[in-house]
Amino acid sequence: MSAAAAAVAMRQPLLQAQGLHKNFGGVRAVSDISFDVPANAIFAVIGPNGAGKSTLLNLISGVYQPDSGSLTFKGTSLSAMPAHRRVRLGIARTFQKIRLFRQLSVIENVIAGFHVHHKIPAWQYLVHGAVFADDQRRCRERAAELLDFVGMSARLHVTAGSLSYGEQRMLELARALATNPQLLLIDEPAAGLNAAEVDGLLDRIRSLRNGGTTVILVEHNMDLVMNVADRIMVMDYGRRLFEGTPAEVQKNPAVIAAYLGGELS
Repeated sequence: MSAAAAAVAMRQPLLQAQGLHKNFGGVRAVSDISFDVPANAIFAVIGPNGAGKSTLLNLISGVYQPDSGSLTFKGTSLSAMPAHRRVRLGIARTFQKIRLFRQLSVIENVIAGFHVHHKIPAWQYLVHGAVFADDQRRCRERAAELLDFVGMSARLHVTAGSLSYGEQRMLELARALATNPQLLLIDEPAAGLNAAEVDGLLDRIRSLRNGGTTVILVEHNMDLVMNVADRIMVMDYGRRLFEGTPAEVQKNPAVIAAYLGGELS
């Protein structure tokens, strides 16, 4: 790649959305949404319940396909690309409703996240050779590192279903990170967390950004959003109401009227 081409690539947003629309019957969940997410940024999406935030994450991750519009990730069109291919491309997510393998241990849940990057021959799964053993060891070591990152190194062998709600949130985050994403979509991560857990979550999201992971965050906890986001997009009735820095969002009259109910302190 030439120096000029490299400079253009560095300026290009990691994710670009243009004119996204998504209807469910007569309900317009997302309407003409466009935005750019730069690399190494925390991009928050806020808005009232039913504003279309989770639908937007589903469009980005491939759970839904848009009725019209386009999504581009690292210059590659995501049009018609299924969710599992987007994971391999570098997009991972957590869900508002926690989805864990409840009967497996904590570390086994995280190890399951590595399957998208396994590069061992299929027959090794039947006849466990040296390559299989090396792969399993590498996955367990990396899983333990991720669980240490989310503060769960003492819970490796506990059954996932027996964890507290806050611990399950952290486990789901660790499992998403096991796919080694460049873009991480986080849906309502602070829901059900106490103040100390929210503070820890905020620190970890910042650490991810500082380590080179771009984050799109959907969250109702405004203190967390205003303290961690680089840019914020506000949605209302499926539309893009406003986009700007946290300070600009707090002062925007349309945002205050539609969502915040008053200027944040």
